[in-house]
Amino acid sequence: MKLPVDAEISDDKIVNYLLKNRLKNDKSGFLNKAGYNQSNYHKLIEDIRSQILPLDAEFQRENPYGKIYSIQGSLDTPMNKKLSIITIWFIEYSSNKTKFITLYPSKEK
Repeated sequence: MKLPVDAEISDDKIVNYLLKNRLKNDKSGFLNKAGYNQSNYHKLIEDIRSQILPLDAEFQRENPYGKIYSIQGSLDTPMNKKLSIITIWFIEYSSNKTKFITLYPSKEK
């Protein structure tokens, strides 16, 4: 299944969650090494939208509020590295909007 091309990817989620150094569940380290940081966060959004979102989404589970999907793929990063990631998306029942939730490194090489 393909997710909508206009899926919501929140600037705040990228800047203040994924690219912010955190004591627990930090994702900024591996993203920084690939060339993504808070000053070029738009590049990460652009790359997720153009390189990951067009790939097939896999249904994961359903909860009372909507359905959760994952997309696994690789980003061609600003540092010319391949970054294997899994992204999580949520299709909300009440609004029928598709929203980006998070990403994390894929264990596959």
